[in-house]
Amino acid sequence: MIMNIDNYKVKSKNDFKLSKLETSSTFKQPEKKELKKMLLNDTEKIAALQYKLNAENRQALLIILQGMDSSGKDSSIKHIMSGVNPQGVLVHSFKHPSDLELDHDYLWRHYLKLPERGQIAIFNRSHYENVLISKVHPKLVLAERIPGIDSIEKITKNFWVKRYNQINHFEKSIAESGKRILKFFLHLSKQEQCKRFLERIENKEKHWKFSSSDIIERDYWDDYQKAYEKAIINTNTKTAPWYIIPADDKWFTHLLIGNIISQELKKMNPTFPSIDKEEEEFMLQASEKLKKESCNVKIKKALA
Repeated sequence: MIMNIDNYKVKSKNDFKLSKLETSSTFKQPEKKELKKMLLNDTEKIAALQYKLNAENRQALLIILQGMDSSGKDSSIKHIMSGVNPQGVLVHSFKHPSDLELDHDYLWRHYLKLPERGQIAIFNRSHYENVLISKVHPKLVLAERIPGIDSIEKITKNFWVKRYNQINHFEKSIAESGKRILKFFLHLSKQEQCKRFLERIENKEKHWKFSSSDIIERDYWDDYQKAYEKAIINTNTKTAPWYIIPADDKWFTHLLIGNIISQELKKMNPTFPSIDKEEEEFMLQASEKLKKESCNVKIKKALA
């Protein structure tokens, strides 16, 4: 079964409203059982395609995960990437910028973490924090020491439009260099976030996940929803599309993201590099030489 991933891709900018979109799975119980079987199949496909991607060493994949606190970004990475070679997948979590990072433009630290050819990189939060948390708390922009922006009053609507355009240019240059970009917004309901926060408080094994800042930021829920809507509308492009992932049901979140990654990697069509005639001849000679040694290994015929 192949899911229609276009159903979750942002299309129209005119009537896009997060409040109109589902935060939970609409599948019934019989369908859920069938869909859950797909996750293992997708993780196996991702692992096989990642192996080819690494061997080909020409393309790369950048996966961006954004969402409210407790939306399931960490668990999605854990489940979907469980079968891949860790040498070919890098995960970067971007927190408050350091003094060194603030001495550069806000995109600098993200440039440094872009995937090399043959790699998959996952941004757990990303450059979008600079049009999300920075928009909800504009004092953070002042910490960047941007010329001409020395008060909150100077952070105008036009400032954010320019920043959206900067992000679009950044992502376009990434895509043109051979890196595929997938952007996921994990769409969590406020009620489900409440349940997950309570679970962190009541379960001692999850106390480490709890942060007082999560509760403080929850008071800005509506402001964040508006900031996400604006960011998604203004940065949804053909080369770097946004997918809105229902996040109330973690099994469905993992399944859908895994299926999209699997399908997109397939479209990238990574292939094993071919070898020239000289190298092929050397391999045949090496094979004959090794077969004469008493290594007691069954060698499969690799060349036709």
